[in-house]
Amino acid sequence: MEVKGCRSEVEVFRRLTIETVSRRDSVSVKCSPASQNLQMSTPRSIPLSIRNTHSIPTKREFRASSAPLIPNPFPELCSPTPSPVLTGSLGGRDPPSNSSTHVLRVFGDATHSRSVLVTSGTTAHDVCKMLAQNAHCTDEESWALIEHHSALGLERCLEDHELVVQVQSSWPVESDTKLIFRKNYAKYEFFKKPVLFFPEHMISDSADVTKGMTSSELVQNMVKSGSCPEIQGLLHVREGGKKSWKKLYFVLRRSGLYCSNKGQSKEPWHLQFVGDLEDLNVFTVFNGRKLYGAPGEHVFCIKASKDRFRCQDLKLMCADSEQSRTCWITAFRLFKHGKQLQCNYQLSQSSARLHKPSRPDSKYTDREESMVAMDFSGKSGGRVIQNPHEAQNAEQEEGHNWRKREALRHSLPSSSRGSQLSAVHQVQPWFHRGVSRTEAQRLLEEQGQVDGMFLIRDSQLHAQCFVLSLCYELKTKHYIIIPLEQGDKQYYTMDDGVTLFTDLLQLVEFHQINRGILPVCLKHPCTCIAL
Repeated sequence: MEVKGCRSEVEVFRRLTIETVSRRDSVSVKCSPASQNLQMSTPRSIPLSIRNTHSIPTKREFRASSAPLIPNPFPELCSPTPSPVLTGSLGGRDPPSNSSTHVLRVFGDATHSRSVLVTSGTTAHDVCKMLAQNAHCTDEESWALIEHHSALGLERCLEDHELVVQVQSSWPVESDTKLIFRKNYAKYEFFKKPVLFFPEHMISDSADVTKGMTSSELVQNMVKSGSCPEIQGLLHVREGGKKSWKKLYFVLRRSGLYCSNKGQSKEPWHLQFVGDLEDLNVFTVFNGRKLYGAPGEHVFCIKASKDRFRCQDLKLMCADSEQSRTCWITAFRLFKHGKQLQCNYQLSQSSARLHKPSRPDSKYTDREESMVAMDFSGKSGGRVIQNPHEAQNAEQEEGHNWRKREALRHSLPSSSRGSQLSAVHQVQPWFHRGVSRTEAQRLLEEQGQVDGMFLIRDSQLHAQCFVLSLCYELKTKHYIIIPLEQGDKQYYTMDDGVTLFTDLLQLVEFHQINRGILPVCLKHPCTCIAL
């Protein structure tokens, strides 16, 4: 009762105070019942929001209007924790302000991945450049993004100008499709050696051969101009939803893909239209025998861009050889993209020259054709060896002398130092521990299978031995590396002790300059990185 009395006295005192002030100012104040209830129900501890109609600009607003903010030149030093998402300007271009951002997940291998923040205008070349710089790769050339569909056994190398967000939007919502970041040396190899990619028997007879031009000259001229000759050949084909394969004669032209319904006839009334190249994507199929019952291993498929990724929407084809499959896939790319592929190739070459250290004092280029054999044994200052047999003998002699000098330089009495030298190959990018013969062939095929691509692995049949897997003419050859002891020192050899090497690193460096028993020099290491 005392509490209620105190509360009523306070309320009476407040009302009397308000009436006194209003009478003094000669202003009549009338409160509505709603406002009275609001005043009575609102505690004094909660502040009421006051709307300010005349806002005063703050110091930050004055600073923004008077002088622009200076960007921080070292933003990475201000962030407390490194972000797992890669951001930044892609390819030297600032993203548009009105474009939305997307998080793209890219895999380096089966387990390691990296998230990249991209915009709707980000291309595959931009993503590859960012990932190569983040992984501290020594070279940014020949990297590619691979569209991988595990359940369907499909793979496709994205072109450098393709938009990654647009490609990702065509995938099913719940699928195992992913992007893989890896090397692809064959992406633009057909610009360098077009004759190897377009065999003479696959070029159509209706191709224009004028002024006595051979088929190889025709291919070189057309590929350099961003075009492609007409391709023909027999392929095993399987229609969507069927299990049987049949052999048909196909013709690939700029107007589209056609198949003949009467043998190998190319008459207009015998050719049946299959699809327009602008609406088709070509994929490489792995595990074609197991997944689709293909008659061979060289399987590829075409799929309309607007169709969903289902087995009944795929048109599967099987070639007789790897060279034939490579020819068909390359022709599809050239007919569909044409000049754009040539621009992409020139862009990759220019960026590679920018990142390559320049040698202004050198008078020779890096091409193999510019290298000649010389003899400096005389007093005249050296002479060019014209005889090829003499040049070959000089090359072998120089290789033996180089091996002796390196063996003398690396020969150390300490056993611990010797063990370190023998294990130097384990940190090299071309060494793959515990890889089988089949797995090595798969890795080389995935990265292009161009001439000179190689890797070294442990031998599964012979203890303490290694195997050099080398690509040549779209085939993989394997050479065993045997350890050999002479005295108290251990060497490695591939030619029964004729040429000895102190370690595998010396063996690789030697064969990058000299062929030796190999059909081609070692050029491109087969590497795998973890993002």
